[in-house]
Amino acid sequence: MKSKRFVFFSLFSILFLASAACAIPTDLLGGTSEPVVETVVVEVQVTPQPVDTLVPGSNATADGPVLLTGTFTYSNDFYPEGYAYEQAVSLLDVTGFVLRDENWTLPVESQVLGYLDMDYDNNSGTYRLSLPIRPAGTMNDVDQDGQAEAGVQIFAVEYSPNWTGGPFYEGDDPFMGWPSYLASVKTNSENQDEITGGKLIVWSPDDAQDFPTGFGEDGMLFTADDPVGPLPAGYSIIDLDQQPFASRRDQVSDITLYEPTDVAVKDFSGQSYTEAFNSMFELVKKEYAFNGVEGKVPDWDALYAEIYPKVQSAEQSGNAYDYFLALREFSLAFKDGHVSVDGGDLAVQYNSRYITGGYGVSIRELDDGRSIVVYLVPDSPASQAGMRLGAEITAVDGVPVAEAIGRVKPFSPQSTDYGLRYEQAIFLLRGEVGVKKEITFANPGEGSQTVNLTSVWEMDSLFATYLGGTFDENVLPVEYQVLPSGIGYIRINSNSDDLNLAYRIFERALQTFEDVQAVGLIVDLRLNFGGSPLGVAGYLTDQEIQLGQLQYYSDKTGQFEPEGDPDRILPMVEQYSFGKMVLLVDQFCYSACEIEAYGLSQVPGMEVMGQFPTAGVEAETARGDFKLPEGISVTVPTGRFVLQDGSIFLEGVGVIPDMDIPVDEESVLSTEDTVLNAAEEYILQ
Repeated sequence: MKSKRFVFFSLFSILFLASAACAIPTDLLGGTSEPVVETVVVEVQVTPQPVDTLVPGSNATADGPVLLTGTFTYSNDFYPEGYAYEQAVSLLDVTGFVLRDENWTLPVESQVLGYLDMDYDNNSGTYRLSLPIRPAGTMNDVDQDGQAEAGVQIFAVEYSPNWTGGPFYEGDDPFMGWPSYLASVKTNSENQDEITGGKLIVWSPDDAQDFPTGFGEDGMLFTADDPVGPLPAGYSIIDLDQQPFASRRDQVSDITLYEPTDVAVKDFSGQSYTEAFNSMFELVKKEYAFNGVEGKVPDWDALYAEIYPKVQSAEQSGNAYDYFLALREFSLAFKDGHVSVDGGDLAVQYNSRYITGGYGVSIRELDDGRSIVVYLVPDSPASQAGMRLGAEITAVDGVPVAEAIGRVKPFSPQSTDYGLRYEQAIFLLRGEVGVKKEITFANPGEGSQTVNLTSVWEMDSLFATYLGGTFDENVLPVEYQVLPSGIGYIRINSNSDDLNLAYRIFERALQTFEDVQAVGLIVDLRLNFGGSPLGVAGYLTDQEIQLGQLQYYSDKTGQFEPEGDPDRILPMVEQYSFGKMVLLVDQFCYSACEIEAYGLSQVPGMEVMGQFPTAGVEAETARGDFKLPEGISVTVPTGRFVLQDGSIFLEGVGVIPDMDIPVDEESVLSTEDTVLNAAEEYILQ
């Protein structure tokens, strides 16, 4: 089941190029309630009986519900399809909401699991949940009469995949708060997740208990002004969408699970080009996560004046490709690595035209400003011209190479200057097929020479450095080994692949290292593109680790407001310790990986090492997914994390190494992992 300790869905969308597209989804996340939201439809297998308002019922529990069944749909697949492979629904005690205590921990004995059959092709699920004869939830006296009475047990149904540990919320996987996502209740995210509708499942020990029949003057449930009425013994399904509330007692009852409107994808695909752009633009202009943050916010008026005419022209000509190009220009106006545009076949068309041309050479820019050839394609234009590994590129088309790199138009938005510079160096020698470039270089030990090269279709030189040059999707989410040096080494390849498996492998690694008395620990987060943070730092410290406070724009107040309590990493039940510990990071550790890295960096004794900080791409995008015409989708973050002093958490900065490993000629030309070698040397000192 998902843990309520980590409610992050901030993911990095990776645009794989041409034939390499689709290795990782280009859109993984998604807003507010104005857009059209797909209606959830429930299919039931029995004819429902009439719904009556709350009246005294029979004492015989056999007359009440015994089975809950139904189907649900979702528009945003980042959560049901991104991380969990063990699917279930749960009957969950909502005492946390009754108490308004987001840190209330759900007792394991009250939890009831139900079968869930996911239909990923149609973004839906069908479930069956049998009710226990006598539930073991918390008794709540909610009749507001000031007299102590037995009270009732109050539940909701919620989608509850297994993220870690066993199937129940317990131990390292507590449930805190109350149901809100694909749940039988509707909640208002702009008002502290107050329950506003849907259905509750209530169990009464007798027919002498009362329950609210409405929200009262304050519009809130379980407060002093609630009107109340009697309940029958046993189970009742309370319909909060009727006024007064209604009670159902069908033995088989249909219960809809609701996708929150703010998480649902904003679907403008049925509108015209200009209408869809305007609908998206108005929401983004208002809700963009970093509004008010200097250096992060586009000039909205200037951006609209630049892009809208291009959208309008594409609409008038009916040219879908021009529409995609306009939206691509829109995305590049942001200094934010979470902003992305996925155009499907239109993106493939763009990539095929503009980045498949190469000269058979890859370069890396060093700390001292020089640019060195690190990869050559055999029989390519560069190798045929006599260029060799280690050659220094000094000019391109007569422009000094450092200046030429700075002129390269970014391929995708970047949150940091070092991320942008790295990408510009990669794409300096990319473009259309058949483009001529004049390149000045000097092979090792030789004088300078200038050659004219014509680009050919080749991708090898791109993938030699893009995404670090070593990305492999066919791996487990976590891998580990005891190095020959006796050091325990764990690599977290992904935070978006079977989180339950990731937790299990990570803890097994720690157990193994402890058993063999490993002389130290290295945790490697390089080339991890994000997903959902695991909080594995909790295995290595018995202290809570404070993270950022999530904020969203509120229509009610017109400013960014906190969403729940500040996020934190809790200590795990099992604790492990090692003498020396090193965390490896790079500029390809994005988003949730950066939260993981930050948590590990706060473990006492942990040393952070790398050639770059993490990507500095940290925001929440679940509410910022848009569907536009022609199969185009756009992601713009709408949630930001802030520290206690109000500063932005991680975005644009990342997790900075304690020990910088130089990007020099030796490291970029080495066939070994020089960063890992440095970590081993540090531990063995």
